[in-house]
Amino acid sequence: MQSNYAGQVEIIGVAGRDDIVSIQEFVTNFEVDGFTHAVDEELAIWREYGIRSQPAFAFLSADGGVETHSGPLGVDELSNRIDALLAS
Repeated sequence: MQSNYAGQVEIIGVAGRDDIVSIQEFVTNFEVDGFTHAVDEELAIWREYGIRSQPAFAFLSADGGVETHSGPLGVDELSNRIDALLAS
């Protein structure tokens, strides 16, 4: 993710359904080490946000609202969604 959101947005990758070595390899191979990653072995976070498969996104607004998206998002669409959250 672009650094133009630094200090405004926190991105956390939540991995589940895999072992820690595979998750670490994913982070390295796809060069997504620029943000925090959590391992959700019990899938508690996934259940909390209604996530059933990867990739998926949960957008949390400052007022506590949650919007989820199942499926991939390109950089432009992801940026547009973050911009909309920051504008609200």
